[in-house]
Amino acid sequence: MNLSERDKKLIWHPFTPQKGMSSPIPIVKGEGVYLVDEKGNRYIDAISSWWVNLHGHAHPYIAEKIYQQARTLEQVIFAGFTHEPAIQLAERLVPILPGNFSRIFYSDNGSTSTEVAIKMALQYWWNKDFEANKAGSGSRNKILALTNSYHGDTFGAMSVSDRSVFTMAFHDKLFEVVFIDPPSEENDRLPELDWSAIACFIYEPLVQGAGAIHMYSKEGLNRLLEKCKKENVVCIADEVMTGFGRTGKLFASEYCETKPDIICLSKGLTGGTMALGVTACTQKIYDAFLSDDKLKTFFHGHSFTANPLGCTAALASLDLLQKEECLRAIERITESNNSFIKKLAARKSELPIKNIRSLGTLLAFEVEKGRDEYLNDIATTITQKALAKAVYLRPLGNTVYIMPPYCISEAELERVYEVMVEVVEELGKGL
Repeated sequence: MNLSERDKKLIWHPFTPQKGMSSPIPIVKGEGVYLVDEKGNRYIDAISSWWVNLHGHAHPYIAEKIYQQARTLEQVIFAGFTHEPAIQLAERLVPILPGNFSRIFYSDNGSTSTEVAIKMALQYWWNKDFEANKAGSGSRNKILALTNSYHGDTFGAMSVSDRSVFTMAFHDKLFEVVFIDPPSEENDRLPELDWSAIACFIYEPLVQGAGAIHMYSKEGLNRLLEKCKKENVVCIADEVMTGFGRTGKLFASEYCETKPDIICLSKGLTGGTMALGVTACTQKIYDAFLSDDKLKTFFHGHSFTANPLGCTAALASLDLLQKEECLRAIERITESNNSFIKKLAARKSELPIKNIRSLGTLLAFEVEKGRDEYLNDIATTITQKALAKAVYLRPLGNTVYIMPPYCISEAELERVYEVMVEVVEELGKGL
């Protein structure tokens, strides 16, 4: 049996309907912006393998750093022990984060980083009003979130995500959350809420990733954050997708004057090489856990918390990210995207597309075929057509987007644009 046949006998793939599933493409090598299959076909990875890869596949610098660390210390329990990579990563992250952060809590991935943030914010208020909460009479216990949001697939992360196809089977098990619409130019009024009951507000700053790459008003978000700060609501920025340069700035929160109290990071944190999550908080949050009463301890952890290999990969990725060459590449991709969407807009009347948008290295539009939803079958057709042209796209339903590694050349990026247009033109002829 070949790799695909062996895979289909035993493996359950994520976000994939199992009946009638297409044979997975065996990838045997990654090389810069390319994925190489067992037949030697090379595909431009235009979505950074689920938004994680910053610097290209199999980057020799990151690989060498991981190899050196693996020969020294691969894993150690992080309760009662520490190590150089974890300390050094915290020392390097805190100064560049968008706000006055002081503490780093490590976990495993994006979902766990948001789980940690939610628990941290709720317990912040539980600790602050300790005696009342022990008696069950504490008042700050509600969570505010945005419609169309997605924060992960664990139960806390699902609860603060919009109710959708991702959460439908579990709706009766999810805890209650107060949802409001993302701010927009048409809807910039602050919501009327009982702010005294709200413990925290969790949001994806400026771009809702799994929510069809929805981009919303930075001015509106800033007004909402100002209101939250005025009402003493803990603000949690989920920058799992937007962090590390994706929106053109190092963090999307830099676009707003008002900064979060807690920030969640993963995906690009390690340059796409290792599983690692970070939840950073301000000193105000941390101080609520400093107590002689052990009941105020933050009882949370993971077996691989602050894994030395993951922390080492993150340090190596930061080395590359902060080089002038990489920062210029982010600017170049941003400018190219801005130029391309103008060309697309000029052809909008002849192409079956709408809602063309970009922010930093992100670019997206909808194909006018069927409903605007994740389950739109046009996604599979687009992926197959693009793969036949040696570009990997994985639309969110009828939302076509790109989020390339920063190492992509101008010629490779132009090829991605060409393929997107060619695929849309072919779809237009068949509609």
